[in-house]
Amino acid sequence: MAILIIKDIRLPITEDSVSATEFAHKKLEKIFGPGFVTGTRIYKKSVDTRHKNNITCVYSVAAECAAMPDSEILEKYGITPASDEEPAVEYGDRSLAAPPLVVGNGPAGMFCALMLAENGYAPIVIEKGDNVQKRKEAVKRFYRTGLLDVCSNIQNGAGGAGTFSDGKLVTRVNDSRCRYVLKRFVENGAPESVLTSAKPHIGTDRLTVTVGNINRLIEKRGGKILYRTSLLGFVRDRNGLITAVRTTGGEIECGVVILATGNSAGDIYGNLGREGIKLTEKPLSVGLRIEHLRSETERSVFGQEILKKAEKDQKLRERLGHAEYAMSYRENGRGVYTFCMCPGGEVIAGSSEENGIVTNGMSMYARNGRNSNCAVCVSVMPQDVREFGSTMEFCRSIERAAYRLGGGGYRAPVETVADFLSGKEKGLSASKKIEPTYMGGNGNIAYAPLNRLFPSFVNDMLRKGLRAFGGKLECFASGDAVLTAPETRTSSPYRIERLEDGSSADCENLYPCGEGAGYSGGITSSAVDGIEAALNVMKKYKPRGR
Repeated sequence: MAILIIKDIRLPITEDSVSATEFAHKKLEKIFGPGFVTGTRIYKKSVDTRHKNNITCVYSVAAECAAMPDSEILEKYGITPASDEEPAVEYGDRSLAAPPLVVGNGPAGMFCALMLAENGYAPIVIEKGDNVQKRKEAVKRFYRTGLLDVCSNIQNGAGGAGTFSDGKLVTRVNDSRCRYVLKRFVENGAPESVLTSAKPHIGTDRLTVTVGNINRLIEKRGGKILYRTSLLGFVRDRNGLITAVRTTGGEIECGVVILATGNSAGDIYGNLGREGIKLTEKPLSVGLRIEHLRSETERSVFGQEILKKAEKDQKLRERLGHAEYAMSYRENGRGVYTFCMCPGGEVIAGSSEENGIVTNGMSMYARNGRNSNCAVCVSVMPQDVREFGSTMEFCRSIERAAYRLGGGGYRAPVETVADFLSGKEKGLSASKKIEPTYMGGNGNIAYAPLNRLFPSFVNDMLRKGLRAFGGKLECFASGDAVLTAPETRTSSPYRIERLEDGSSADCENLYPCGEGAGYSGGITSSAVDGIEAALNVMKKYKPRGR
């Protein structure tokens, strides 16, 4: 039996998905004859809202077929074999004197450890923050008291920064490693829809449960997770190989180290430099988050006509899903773009260092909050910020300035779009209809001129971007939209150079991966990079005890 993917089946939004599977069935049997198809299912689905008067659903259908046709015939008709199988594992012949050690329990570290545990390598994972339950308690305590736990917070702890997010799982459709990630998420509590949606999401409420289940699975398969344990340095032999790591919990022997720290690992970067691991500065982005009413975002994206129909047709409402967008604007080689859009979500306090403000976005699975938000960020090159010493220090300077501008106590500075665009520092006004959601709003925000946070080139591009986006989506043209700043953790400020086999260019048994190493962005790509690191380790070393 073969599974074939028929892509780009475009149907009106008012038409049911059954029409897509029927189309795929007829197409295949027209090519290969009656009886060739034994079953069909929706493989992926997306909604194309570029034309409000003609919103369409775009489907990919998976068809179970009697045989695998020749590749030339498949290519001729634009049909693709599915890659639903597990990633192929090769075992090396080198022995491990001690377990592999994974630094970090975000998506890269978690899925690296899961892959190693499932294949008999019994990894040890060290994580700076807490497990999911204790981490949730630390975040609640921070919101309630303003007392930040620098080890366990919205950035650090089980599942990484993605645990407190919209839980987006955007993926390359036909990749076995991506399918592995999605399937393991579903097996451990994520909704089935992540397997078929082109823009799948889990939501923080479901993701916290799923992360906890995956970590328990790692331990059930022989792995060990040490929380509240930070990396301090390496112990090496005469050949430069790492034989142990020094941590806040003591020294731990290891045969290989997978470095999967996430992009907020400021302390780790300093330690790596002292250990002789070269870090290369890379471009990043900084900006702010913008909030609109969810109802206005939906009207801007979908149009009023289809929304009226959806009020009377629940199935149509479900096919529409939640209004999302992605926009960008470039001028003179510099870009400004929307990022991490959270329908029906809230702006959250992502601070992980004392006396610094960081914002991010979060949605629950239902995405039914009053506001929607996204980041609006400007690209920054290392040469733009030489006066700060490094891109990381540039970001830190913005975070500290925001703390001061908000008056301390982790109150975030907030401003309306109208006031920010005018550049005036007097007459700052609260939005008349949009209530800021950062840390619950109320006493946790301070209305302030946000142009004081950023250098002029960032302010200029933010204003140009907001005006350009206002010409594309009506909600962005509203002066009542609320801006909360700053967004500074879009990606790692550094890249750790690695060789073709995935190992560090400066240490043979160190494997940098994920966002913190500068090789991914987001939950799925980070998880996939962690899986790749595990596959590279397994290709060189055999499981312990064999």
